[in-house]
Amino acid sequence: MNKLPLPIVTVVIPMFNVEKYIERCIISVLEQTFKNFEVICVDDGCSDNTLHILKQFTDPRIRLIKQQNRGLAGARNTGIQAAKGIYIALLDSDDCWASQKLTEHVAHLNSNPQVGVSYCPSLFIDEKGNMTGMGQFPKLTEIEFRDILCRNPIGNGSAPVIRRRLLTDISTINQEQGRRYYFDETLRQSEDIELWVRIALSNKWKFEGISTPLTYYRINGGGLSANLQKQFASWTLAMSKNEQTNIQLFNQLLPLARAYQLRYLARRAIHSRDSYQAIKLIHRALFEQPRILFEEPKRTIATYACALLSLLPRSFYSRLELLAMKWIGQRQSAVDIKEI
Repeated sequence: MNKLPLPIVTVVIPMFNVEKYIERCIISVLEQTFKNFEVICVDDGCSDNTLHILKQFTDPRIRLIKQQNRGLAGARNTGIQAAKGIYIALLDSDDCWASQKLTEHVAHLNSNPQVGVSYCPSLFIDEKGNMTGMGQFPKLTEIEFRDILCRNPIGNGSAPVIRRRLLTDISTINQEQGRRYYFDETLRQSEDIELWVRIALSNKWKFEGISTPLTYYRINGGGLSANLQKQFASWTLAMSKNEQTNIQLFNQLLPLARAYQLRYLARRAIHSRDSYQAIKLIHRALFEQPRILFEEPKRTIATYACALLSLLPRSFYSRLELLAMKWIGQRQSAVDIKEI
């Protein structure tokens, strides 16, 4: 029996009742132009048809690890601890990738030894996997702590490819459990930004992005607005985890970071058609730190305008939204990305 070569990349996919999405997710990994990888799928207590669908894939590079439910952070930690690759690529099971993603990130990391986290822009897809015409196009270079705290350029959990050595550096070990912690398992949301802030505070590694959108990030609207206050509370808790590391820096930047987070949540409320929540959140953002209006006037004004317009009858607002998305999509169409 031939042994598989040691992988360059370990793809970590946490799974919890994702029968609707897991097939497209796995296919997008197996179709990568870069072939020297392993896939660790972590069953985080699935009770649906997810594992049955996964068994249809016989590629020997796929490994399954089962555990009792520990949440997203716990599933990622399990996968990372079992990884053999020198690079860790995170992929949430409802998202998927462009076929050249690993090729471009491996080349980026190989050419830039000081970069610890390589990421890319993301394009939004809907429940059916169709492009929405929207996306995340963050700052890519000269990333400072302020950028991580206030704007989170990585954007989502399926965008980064990270050096395993970096994750080992910032991890902690529970000797009693024999378990290494990379993500903070006490957080059920905002575990990503907590990790990015922790890495940024260490001043050992650079964050840097590549310009091509290579991640397809699924927007799930169901029940979203009801959780917005919970999301903000989780984000606030995540910020507090590292505040004592540099109190002066946090005191200086945290009000601005809160304002940007509230503006982001206002946009999520608009997407969920929770008009009053959206208006409340954008007002709170401006009250928290009016600087967002001067630093990013177009985005802030657009968010405010959309919050007000979302009060219009649904059919009329939907037509306006469709026209806006088409216009944005045309502006972004200069990027040649394969449809999925």
